[in-house]
Amino acid sequence: MGEGWELLKIRGIPLRVHPSWFVILALTTVMFQAQLSAGVGAGLAVGVTWGIGLLTALLMFVSVLLHELGHSLVALHEGVKVRSITLFLMGGVARVEKECSTAMGSLRVAAAGPLVSLVLAGLLLLSAPSIQSVNPLLANLCSQLGGLNLVLALFNLLPGLPLDGGLILKSLVWQFTGSRSRGVQVATASGRALALTAIVLGLYLFLVAKSGGGLWLMLLGWFGLGANRGQTQMLVLQKVLQDVSVSEATSRRFRVLESDQPLRRLSQIRLQDAEGQRGQDWILICRAGRWIGWVDDQPLRDLPVQQWDRQSLEDHLKPLDQLPSIADKAPLWQAVKALEQAPDGRLLVFSPAGLPSGTIDRMDVGEAVLQKLGVRLPPPILEEARKQNAYPLGLVMLPQVVETMQASESDLARESA
Repeated sequence: MGEGWELLKIRGIPLRVHPSWFVILALTTVMFQAQLSAGVGAGLAVGVTWGIGLLTALLMFVSVLLHELGHSLVALHEGVKVRSITLFLMGGVARVEKECSTAMGSLRVAAAGPLVSLVLAGLLLLSAPSIQSVNPLLANLCSQLGGLNLVLALFNLLPGLPLDGGLILKSLVWQFTGSRSRGVQVATASGRALALTAIVLGLYLFLVAKSGGGLWLMLLGWFGLGANRGQTQMLVLQKVLQDVSVSEATSRRFRVLESDQPLRRLSQIRLQDAEGQRGQDWILICRAGRWIGWVDDQPLRDLPVQQWDRQSLEDHLKPLDQLPSIADKAPLWQAVKALEQAPDGRLLVFSPAGLPSGTIDRMDVGEAVLQKLGVRLPPPILEEARKQNAYPLGLVMLPQVVETMQASESDLARESA
């Protein structure tokens, strides 16, 4: 299922519903029906109270959707593409392509959601008293939804990631220190403290005060701790991708041949590659010790076999700058970015002297990151990833990690200088 079912699109933004959303929809419907039956709806038929309970639960999630739309529409205004909005067990989440490139832009996006919730809370709570004498049920509905929007706004303003308040805190630290990563570190630490506090307080309420709300608070804390752990892992990966250079991950997936060798030599090499089941190396061409280009397999496909001994590799040269490349002193995150755009998922690495010094592919990047983290994966997993030229297990999110870094390349350059 992944992110869930897509229901519709709002200004080009897919709205999805995760299967877990139906669990919380059922629970909130039961809760609202019970409150209604014990209060203003005591004299209503059971079917009516269940219907109003379901309507209240749905309107609550409409409020959540409006909250996320607040984030999304401001993000679009800041030039950031919104990939989707998903309703799930813990509420809703808007996924963006990348973060705003400025601290204040990031702050505006983060603050938009709670602002929408506060406006909704104000409108609903202020309208409830005037409706009370006309329609008590509608007044009760406005009061409940107004209170829920107020709680949603205030809860999200708590200063810790992944909450909106944590994003606001991160943006403020980023603005005043000039360092985005410093802002993430402060907001992550604050979020971890809040999550642990919620778990401890929830445990106390459940065991000592015998309150069922303690379980809900523990669940929120557990969810926050998991999201916070993911943010911490993101920080670690970003640090590795920034600190490790391409030269530390370089392998040698090319062969060097002299320009006067016949095409048949290329055919022999390709047969060896097929037997080794390791994929095809690039064929770089030299003449008298000087790099003059490279050749691909097109001549073998275009020419009859009888011509392979008569034509040399030099007859089919291509310039080296046609190969996707990167400097060996570049940080590893730039290699991840370039690999996503390389047709073969491989880059030619150039030394400071402008000469080919090796190659780098996804598996080379993955092995360098794993080594830096001190993680060892079973050889069969690594071998399978190398055959597929893919990132090894646990590192498939590296392109997404780099996407978050691209928004602040200048900040990263200042920190690494």
